[in-house]
Amino acid sequence: MKQVVAVALLLLFLLFLLPFLLLRGSEAEEVLPIDRTVATPAPNGPVDSAWTLRVLREDGTVETMTMGDYLWSVVAAEMPASFEVEALKAQAVAARTYALRKMTYGSANHPEADVCTDHTCCQAFISPESAQANWGADAQVYTARIQNAVAGTDGVVALYDGQPIDAVFFSSAAGQTVDAVEVWGNSVPYLTGVESPEGEEVPNYHTTVTLTAEEVKTAVLEAHPEADLSGDPSGWLGEITPNSAGGVESIVVGGVTLSGAELRTLFGLRSTSFTVTQEDGQFTFSVTGYGHGVGMSQYGANAMAKEGSTYEEILKWYYTGIDLEVWTPAEETVSTPVPTA
Repeated sequence: MKQVVAVALLLLFLLFLLPFLLLRGSEAEEVLPIDRTVATPAPNGPVDSAWTLRVLREDGTVETMTMGDYLWSVVAAEMPASFEVEALKAQAVAARTYALRKMTYGSANHPEADVCTDHTCCQAFISPESAQANWGADAQVYTARIQNAVAGTDGVVALYDGQPIDAVFFSSAAGQTVDAVEVWGNSVPYLTGVESPEGEEVPNYHTTVTLTAEEVKTAVLEAHPEADLSGDPSGWLGEITPNSAGGVESIVVGGVTLSGAELRTLFGLRSTSFTVTQEDGQFTFSVTGYGHGVGMSQYGANAMAKEGSTYEEILKWYYTGIDLEVWTPAEETVSTPVPTA
């Protein structure tokens, strides 16, 4: 009798439990461990799949890829994948528009390619394998989010007077973006200052940089030998002219007027939204936000998405007076406007 029971149990195991365990084991292999990546192809909608561009890689090679493949790597590099999908969509449209503008007007830095992967020249870029390795256990979820953002905006670009805009963006603002003319000296009708809703949820939203008087003197004199930084450091800083967002448009240092953007570069500040104090031979800069402050704020876009704004609403908020339309790569014209949600 015991042998019969044993055989029956063995048969039960082989027929039912073993397949179940094997199935579970197979499913478990599909879950991405931290030390593995699953590189899936980037999304290509009908428009983006017909749209190719030449990309100059870091190793000097030029690779031809579809717009969908390119955008996946740009969005993954430029914006946190944990952001709201509508914010990621806004980033995808900005990135596509930026690439189209480069393709339209060319670049002296890389005439052999439409765009490059150097963020100081074009846009940041990361391979799916590297991005997924950085994301670890969240790789599958984040990969899908960016796929949805790119495919969900297939071919959509931002235009002003029928031409692709200079879709500049930055990380976070101190409550408001600034006019392009205040940063770069050129007035751009769609790059005007608007309110931006991000706040204390932004990592490192408030930062400080403390420099000695000697460090300030060295940096300023290297750029402006004519500056007079003799005497007590407390008298080196003069009048501050605020910009439209409450930051610094210009500041007088040693009798020389420096723009807020130049001072930001000289002293390694995260933005031009700063105040400065001088005490005991040291200068302390208290900074809010990160980036040049022109165009779309990424954290502001995410805050708007959390409040229910669509990607169309986000883009039209940060880029004044634009149109969103589907660009047909094979033609020099634009097809139907994107319906406003």
